[in-house]
Amino acid sequence: MSETSIPKHIAFIMDGNGRWAKGRGLPRAMGHRKGAEVLREVIRAGSRLGVSTMTFYCFSSENWKRPEDEVEGLMNLLRRYLKSDLAEFHSAGIRLKIIGDRAPLPEDIVQLIEQSEEQTADNEKMTVCMAISYGSRQEISSAAQALAIKVRDGVLSPQDITPEKIGEELYTAGIPDPDLLIRTSGETRISNFLLWQLAYSEMVFLDKYWPEFSKEDLWSAVEEYQRRDRRYGVALGTA
Repeated sequence: MSETSIPKHIAFIMDGNGRWAKGRGLPRAMGHRKGAEVLREVIRAGSRLGVSTMTFYCFSSENWKRPEDEVEGLMNLLRRYLKSDLAEFHSAGIRLKIIGDRAPLPEDIVQLIEQSEEQTADNEKMTVCMAISYGSRQEISSAAQALAIKVRDGVLSPQDITPEKIGEELYTAGIPDPDLLIRTSGETRISNFLLWQLAYSEMVFLDKYWPEFSKEDLWSAVEEYQRRDRRYGVALGTA
């Protein structure tokens, strides 16, 4: 692996927790707990590699439609995660950012999120984004509404609306777009995740569930990324 072309930002669709548990005759909640353990290890491995930003699709806006007991279990897991891992994030120089619609979240979780973001705001070694209650179509719709209000109020003209202006209204404003997306579970779609931000990202799809993902899989995905020729939509001809 080349140390000079490490992706600066890696995004993850952590898929397959429930299927991993089912295949072992375990409750789905056990799959989510194992997935949280893997999340910790991946963050540590990414920090050692020199990745500056990692974004994890933790809970989508569609996940609210899951059975009530599973949703409650995921919220409890999130509470424990924010409480137990905050000190490690902070001591490791990691800034925590939560992206998504906070309105449906329980009030105590919103408070934990705000406290975590405030406490780690000045950390610079790595940024960890957790997409919670997140849907990319909703994110883009909200950005369009914000820009429409600015046009209505005379702050912007329609001609001022550029891709950069749209990016400034997204949840990820100020964060570079992902260089690499990794999805587990064998699925090969992006499932309403970072639709705008992934426009030029390289993608690696792995045929294993998230609880089985290891630091070796991360290294392998980065090596695959390094073999790719990133063109950003520009076709390169020969002289």
